[in-house]
Amino acid sequence: MAKRDYYDVLGVPRNASDDDIKKAYRKLAMKHHPDRNQGDKAKAAEERFKEAKEAYEMLSEPQKRAAYDQFGHAGVDPNMGARGPGAEGFGGFAEAFGDIFGDIFGGGRRGGGGQQVYRGNDLSYAMEITLEEAARGKDTQIRIPSWDSCDTCHGSGAKPGTSPKTCSTCSGSGQVHLRQGFFSIQQTCPHCRGTGKIIAEPCTACSGAGRIKRQKTLEVKIPAGINEGMRIRSAGNGEPGSNGGPNGDLYIEIRIKQHEIFERDGDDLHCTVPVSLTTAALGGSIGVPTLGGNAEIDLPEGTQHGKTFRLRGKGIKGLRSSYPGDLYCHVAVETPVKLTEHQRKLLRDLDDSFRKAGDRHSPNAKSWTDRVKDLFK
Repeated sequence: MAKRDYYDVLGVPRNASDDDIKKAYRKLAMKHHPDRNQGDKAKAAEERFKEAKEAYEMLSEPQKRAAYDQFGHAGVDPNMGARGPGAEGFGGFAEAFGDIFGDIFGGGRRGGGGQQVYRGNDLSYAMEITLEEAARGKDTQIRIPSWDSCDTCHGSGAKPGTSPKTCSTCSGSGQVHLRQGFFSIQQTCPHCRGTGKIIAEPCTACSGAGRIKRQKTLEVKIPAGINEGMRIRSAGNGEPGSNGGPNGDLYIEIRIKQHEIFERDGDDLHCTVPVSLTTAALGGSIGVPTLGGNAEIDLPEGTQHGKTFRLRGKGIKGLRSSYPGDLYCHVAVETPVKLTEHQRKLLRDLDDSFRKAGDRHSPNAKSWTDRVKDLFK
C-alpha cells in the first residue's frame, strides 16, 4: 500500500513552519494515542499514531525534510537508493515526545547543549523588627549564604591539573533515551546527573561542586506599614541553579516583636490605659501614648472600667491603605492598694454616703441585681 504524503498525514501545507508541524503532530499524537483508544478503535488509532510519528520524524529534521521535498518517500526510505543526508536518528520525534509527556515524567528544561537545566531553590529568612519599624519602614542589611566560583578549580569541580571527562553514558548530553516499542522516553542521565560530565578527581577545596559557600551582605528595604507574616522577595538571591539554570529567590518573612504598650489589629492599634478610681469618678484629662508622640483623652465624670476611647488616625498606615488606622484606648480603673488607716476611714465614710443615696451612684450594680432577681422568680 502506497504511503500517504507526510504533509497530508499531519494536515499542514508544504510551506508550514517547524512550529506548525510540531503542533500538528502533538495534536494527532494525543488524539490517536493507544491509551486514549480502546476496543474496536485501538488498532486503527495505533496505525494513525505510527503514521503521524513517521511523518513528524522526517519533517522535523531539516535535512530529512529537504530530501523528502526533493525526492519524496524515496529520499528518506533506507530501503531505496536515494537517501537524504542525515536520515538516521529520531531526535525530532524524541523532542516532541518529551514535550507531550514531559509533565508525566518530569525533569527540568533543556539548555542549549541538551543538558537538563534546573532552577535553584528558594531561600527563606526570618527577620524580626519592632512595631515602630513596621510602621515607619526601615533600611537594613542582612547576611545570607552565597555561592561563588571555586578559586582552586576555577569552577570546573576537577582537581587542578585534571579536567572533567565527557560522560560515556549520555555522550555529554546529560540525557538518556529509554525505548519500549514505539515509545521513547527521555530522562536525566543517572551517571552524570544531567551535567554531561564526569569528574574522576574532584577538587578538594569544593568537593567537586565547582563553587564554595560564602556569606554576603544584602541591602533590604522594609516598607512602611508592613505587617506580621508578610514576605519581601529578593529576586535571584536564592540558591544557584544547575547547568546554567537561574538562581532561586530569597523570601524575607517579617516577624514583629511584642510591644510593651500596643497590640496591632490590621491598621488599628489597641492599648490599655490605667485610670485611678478618683479620676474615673470625677473625670479629667489624661495623657496617652501614640506611635507619633503623646495625646490626651478627656474622661467624662463617672467613666466606667472597660470604656473605650477612639483616636482617629493614630494607628498605622498599611501597605495598601490610603489612610492610617485608629488607636483604641481601653480604660482600666484601678482599685487602690496599700491604704493607710486614714484612707480606709475616708473610704468607709464615702461608702456610707453612697449607701444612703441608694442606687443612683451604682447603675451597673442596680442592673445586675435586677437580673439576679429575675433569674430566681
